[in-house]
Order: sequence, then C-alpha cells, then structure tokens
Amino acid sequence: MKVLVVVAVVALIHGSYATLLIKGPTEPVLEGERITLECQYSDSEFNISQVHFEIFSQYIKRWRPVWERSWCYDWMQIEQTGDSLVLSIPRAGKYYEGPYRCVSDAENVTSPDNSSNVFALKVHYMGELSLTREGFTSYLGVPQELKVRRGDDVVLKCYASSSEKPNYLWNKNGDDWILPSSTLTLKKVSAADEGQYTCIAEHPSVESFSKRRTISITVLPEDAPWYESSNGRLMLMTSAAAVSLLVFILSMSVFLCRRAKQTKTSKGPIDDRSQKKPIYKAKDRK
Repeated sequence: MKVLVVVAVVALIHGSYATLLIKGPTEPVLEGERITLECQYSDSEFNISQVHFEIFSQYIKRWRPVWERSWCYDWMQIEQTGDSLVLSIPRAGKYYEGPYRCVSDAENVTSPDNSSNVFALKVHYMGELSLTREGFTSYLGVPQELKVRRGDDVVLKCYASSSEKPNYLWNKNGDDWILPSSTLTLKKVSAADEGQYTCIAEHPSVESFSKRRTISITVLPEDAPWYESSNGRLMLMTSAAAVSLLVFILSMSVFLCRRAKQTKTSKGPIDDRSQKKPIYKAKDRK
C-alpha cells in the first residue's frame, strides 16, 4: 500500500512540474561563426513562451535578460520554434562570451529560482597585433621604419588580445634564428642589426588564428643629427604640437581681452530722459 502511495506522489510531481534545459554548441566556437542556443522544457506540454534568456554580466556581477537588440550585442535574434526558444548570434565575438541560462516566469519548473542549468559559452578569438617600443611613446604606435642611432638600445614588444595567451616568436628576415618571446631586445645596435624583423603571434588552440607584424630597423651613424632618428622626429612633432597649442591659447586670450575692452568702451553714459524734464512747483493760491 505504501509503495502505491509513493508511486502516486511521484507521478503527481512529474505531472505538475518540468525541468527547464538550455543547450548550445558542443564544440569550440570560433570568432565569426554562427551560434545557436536553445531553451526547452523536459515536458513539451509546458508553455515555452513564458521563458526568456539571461546572461551573467561580469561588469555588474548579476544576471540580466538578453534582448534581441542590445547596445553591446550585435543583432541577436530570439524566436520561438515549436516547443523551443532559440537564440541566434550571426557572428560570434568575444563580447558574447559568458554564462547563459533560461528563466521561466511560470511556477512549473523544478529549480527554486525557475531557471535552467548554466551553459558557459566560450568563443576563441584573436585581435590585431600591436607593437610598442620601450622609451618610445606615441599614439600612432611604432613607425614601419624605425631609425635608431648606432650604439642605442632597441626593445620591441608585440601584443595581441586573445581568448588564450598567444605563443609569440621573433625572427629576422634572411636569418635562421627564432626568438620564442614577445620581446625583442637589441643592445648597442650596429650596422649588423639592420634589417626586417617579424613578430608572430599564434593562438595555442586554433591553428588558423595567427597574426604577424614586420618592422624595418635602420641604424644611423653615430654622428647623425639627433632629429634624423625616430625618437628625434617624435620629439620634434611633440614640441611643434605643444608650441602650436600655446600660440593658439595666447591668441585666443588676446582676442578675448580686446573684445572685452571694446565692449566696455562702447558703452556711453546712461541717457536718463526723466532727469531732463522741467520740474514745476505749485504756486501758493491766495
């Protein structure tokens, strides 16, 4: 008898509740590929129209709804197909990474917060390769042809944003040496150090993700004018920009002062016509 009661209770529970599930890609997703996530109930009799997608935001540290069009998500599509809710992302990118889940507004799921299991979406990506030089600061970056004076030190570092830390290596065109590092250091450069150097960044998991950047190094004689080097040109450009800004500020100050002075002198005495009217005194009547 007790066994029959237990079976009846289990049947009643299964007949009133359903588990909410989320499914996604089973293989690694590459940047630019199409992504599809799907929400489903374990029992198809439940209404999927009361379900919505959520993503955990790393910035605000909480779950938030995924809208079809969002300021940071590019043209996402959410549609109901039969007993499923489907989220489609036309082109995968790093901004789509994160934990996703399905949440129901109804009271018919087994989870305490009416949510599904969590699906962690991982997108493999690699950005463009940037190059910097130690002691060389410019918003334009390192020039394609780097001119340095003989005896100077040159330290170059390349970097690429990536879903996993890239493997870096340097090589010199025409030589057979390879430097497995993101940093190239040349001490007291001479004419033998001239040539083209290439930095290569490779994604450790995706062989097709590879970026490279080539730079040409020219070594100037020791008696070469300082302004012929790349550092010297940068100093000249910076100084010229600072002088131009100072001249502009002084010119505007003089202009505003003159205008204020002209405005002040152009104002005449106040014409108070009420003071020019004659004043009549009443005569005593006899």
